Amino acid sequence: MTMFSRCLAVSALVLPFIATPANADEPIDIEAVYTADVSATVAGGRDHRLRYLDNLDLAAEADFDALVGWHGARGFVYVLNNLGHRPNDGAGTAQGVDNIEVPRQGPHLFEAWLEQQFGPASLRVGLYDLNSEFYATDASSLLIAPPFGIGSELAATGVNGPSIFPSTGLAVRARVSFGEPCYAQAAVVNADARTWGDRGGIDTGFENGVLMITEAGGGDRLRLAAGAWSYSRKQDHVYLTDASGNPARRHGQGAYILSEWRAGEDMTLFARAGVSDGRTSAFRGGFQIGGLWEDVVPGRPDSAASLGLNHAWFSRGYRQGLRDSGVAPSLAETAVELTFTDRLLPHLSVQPDIQYILSPGGDGNARSSLVTTLRMTVDF
Repeated sequence: MTMFSRCLAVSALVLPFIATPANADEPIDIEAVYTADVSATVAGGRDHRLRYLDNLDLAAEADFDALVGWHGARGFVYVLNNLGHRPNDGAGTAQGVDNIEVPRQGPHLFEAWLEQQFGPASLRVGLYDLNSEFYATDASSLLIAPPFGIGSELAATGVNGPSIFPSTGLAVRARVSFGEPCYAQAAVVNADARTWGDRGGIDTGFENGVLMITEAGGGDRLRLAAGAWSYSRKQDHVYLTDASGNPARRHGQGAYILSEWRAGEDMTLFARAGVSDGRTSAFRGGFQIGGLWEDVVPGRPDSAASLGLNHAWFSRGYRQGLRDSGVAPSLAETAVELTFTDRLLPHLSVQPDIQYILSPGGDGNARSSLVTTLRMTVDF
């Protein structure tokens, strides 16, 4: 299918909804968000080219109780379309610098699930974004570097990455609330994250097994949570091979902790850390810390700023691979990000962003990279 025909297919799917947008009182809620980034590595890195990339989100949520009388049920469909260049080609980092950068351009069916509520519990089935509920902190969501969304030690695992942006897999998720705001949740997700728009389409065979993940936590002013994950089948080792020259196979597993603290009326701090087996991923573990400051400009309630630091330790196999290619490896990659956003028009927000990355790509001799990005977001 050509790029043009894919775009036509996406338009055919969503235009009937956009033509009659829903409001909060209607059983179908429609949302469209267009994000465009202009980015350049201005110091260090591989080149200093200016790069443009964009992301179109089209989502529809249906309340089946209001639609057909199906009590406690709702459905969700989420389509993405990504075009443009890859800013990390210039920055040369191992973790990435832009959370809308994709390896393959074009439209994707990102999520499509049904959820049934059973009192304090719920069950969700379908194409599911793991990071929408697991390993997620609201206070880090303004930062655009990918590690602030989900830790790299988990994001770099699986056949095609876990079921996160931009490709998801079939999943079953169960969640139970133990009185606000305590919860426990678990999910079983196809280990081969492929959806409509990827080569091969949605995988229904589960030949590569599943990713199993659990998380529990709670708290109001101070939220604490912990999670653990494991693949049911062995994954390719990041470096070792067997007697036939094929990658050795090992079990991939890990754990993480999260915290968010409402330190003031307009300030929320976060801290996250995760570890993995260190054999099936380029990353042994890492952490992210920072804060979100809302209403930072007096009289402008949509203004916000965020500062974050992320640090990822490379696995032994990844470092050995760098040595074999003639690179002196560093133990870790570290980055600091500062960003600010404000709504200039009713539907337009502008967000300048700057990132400073030490030892990009794990090259101990590489110059630090300085990346600047201007993000523009139009929402409806």
